[in-house]
Amino acid sequence: MRDLFDKLKTLVVYDADKEFYAKVFPGSVPRRDLFRMRRMGMADLPQVLAIERQNYLFPWEEDIFEDCLKSGYSCWVCEELDRVLGYCLLSVAVGEAHILNISVDPAEQKQGIGRKMLQHLIDSVRGRAETVFLEVRPSNEVAIALYEDMGFNEIGIRKNYYPAENGREDAIMLALQLF
Repeated sequence: MRDLFDKLKTLVVYDADKEFYAKVFPGSVPRRDLFRMRRMGMADLPQVLAIERQNYLFPWEEDIFEDCLKSGYSCWVCEELDRVLGYCLLSVAVGEAHILNISVDPAEQKQGIGRKMLQHLIDSVRGRAETVFLEVRPSNEVAIALYEDMGFNEIGIRKNYYPAENGREDAIMLALQLF
């Protein structure tokens, strides 16, 4: 029975008590405590793609998300009342985790959603990976500040990594050691 419960917990990370108290006593629970992390499914792709297209000049296409889901990557959405607020994708292999994409609806940014998703990804790979890697555009100062605040350190630069309006943009490579 315990194994079944543990498997269910991997599908949805959610505290029903908080939602109950929020409904019975409005304002008693901070909004960010009601954000729910759950596994991404194909049905989420319209909302995920809408966020992706709002945030990036060169967004991932639907087939990339489909491939990530089919390949068994760790794909999650952060939602509130069945509305996707953000999403994150991660691959794990040979003791290393790589954050592939993390994005928050522009209307919901600066609400703690990115931090919640990042912490969720980190927690999900503890014991399975020694290091978490990611790349970020140097122009994405808000994301860089979050990553550094969460303990990531710069380990290098990938030249001409991202497409940009006027050619290519480098990527800053960051890593977080897990202990």
